[in-house]
Amino acid sequence: MTTTTGFARFLPLLLPMLAFAAFAATPVATPTDTDRAIAQRVDARLSAVDGLDDVHATVVDGVAMLQGQVLTMEQRKLAQDIAGQTRGVGKVENGVVLSSRLRDRFAVALRAVSEKLVRLLAATPLLVVAVGIIALAAWLGRVVSRRMTWLRRLHYPNPYMEDLVRRIVQWAVLVAGVLIALDLLGATSLVGAVLGSAGVVGLVLGFAFKDIAENYVAGILLSLRRPFAPGDHVVIDRMHEGRVVALTSRSTVLMTLDGSQIALPNALVFKSVVMNYTQNPKRRFDFLVPLDPSSSVGDAQREGLAAVARVDGVLADPAPYALVNEFLHDKLNVQFLGWVDQRRNSLSRVRSEAMRAAKTAIDDAGIRRAGVPVGAIAAHPPTMPADTSVDRDIDQQLAEAQRASDADNLLDPANAEARP
Repeated sequence: MTTTTGFARFLPLLLPMLAFAAFAATPVATPTDTDRAIAQRVDARLSAVDGLDDVHATVVDGVAMLQGQVLTMEQRKLAQDIAGQTRGVGKVENGVVLSSRLRDRFAVALRAVSEKLVRLLAATPLLVVAVGIIALAAWLGRVVSRRMTWLRRLHYPNPYMEDLVRRIVQWAVLVAGVLIALDLLGATSLVGAVLGSAGVVGLVLGFAFKDIAENYVAGILLSLRRPFAPGDHVVIDRMHEGRVVALTSRSTVLMTLDGSQIALPNALVFKSVVMNYTQNPKRRFDFLVPLDPSSSVGDAQREGLAAVARVDGVLADPAPYALVNEFLHDKLNVQFLGWVDQRRNSLSRVRSEAMRAAKTAIDDAGIRRAGVPVGAIAAHPPTMPADTSVDRDIDQQLAEAQRASDADNLLDPANAEARP
């Protein structure tokens, strides 16, 4: 038991010694005369190349092991290629490293700068021609874009689209000139790299500025569709009412009837319902007169219509008319309807005067209205005709706002001259 315990104690010390003895007994491969001859051929080929003087080869069993220092990665690869192409070499282990000496690194940088300067001087005539081609393309693009008179023959005038097409043509001519210049300089591969980078950048920017791009595209489509013109009275998305100031590349600017300005995103305007009150100059108004159920509906319609027809601004064609709108137990509603030419009269003012005239005529005829006690109707003294002309309260403010936005307006203000 004691002997076994002592052997186990010394076993960890004996194992490393046994392993070392076995390694020492293993024969190490040494270069043969053939390997030395191959190494000499490799060294001779390496020394014949400038920059590979410090590279030496050792060949063992057809495997060439390169050692030494070079200045560039191209020289390191060249040394490996030379050794691999030497007869008798089956495999190359490249142990060549780049020189870390400051003098060597400075020499490499100086050589690279010198080579680029020499190439630049050699390409100076071509560079001058390439710059001339680009300048000629830029001038030709401007000339061609300015002489595109056929744009004026479009179905309707659109200054924004005309300017956009002109710019596209101008840039297309310029890009063609740049491509010709790069091809002349032998740098067409640069075009592919630039276009690839531009595509990736454009994709990233497209996601980042999606809302801006959406509003811009919607502005272009709105300028093509032209659902309104500057000065038109519109209601957008059933809640935004006002007169159009301008359509810019990002928003549609309205001036509300109380003089405030609102800017709506073009994407919202394009997707919303747009009600244009100005496009058709004739517009209908209506109002209700509640009558007592015991009153004569025919007399009320006759007297009311006669009074409405006499109001300044109510059109005779189409003529006003009256309908029984609702019949309840405590009242009977009569609806009066009439038409107004918005170019000459204000709809709201005409409607207000028509309501007053109809009430007065019905009361004077002794026809009871709903909720009015018997005997409570008094005679109305004659009144002066009310002003029913077009409302011009915000015209000056609207004109000033339009002048301020003329540079960014995608709509042609001249199209609004015939509008009220």
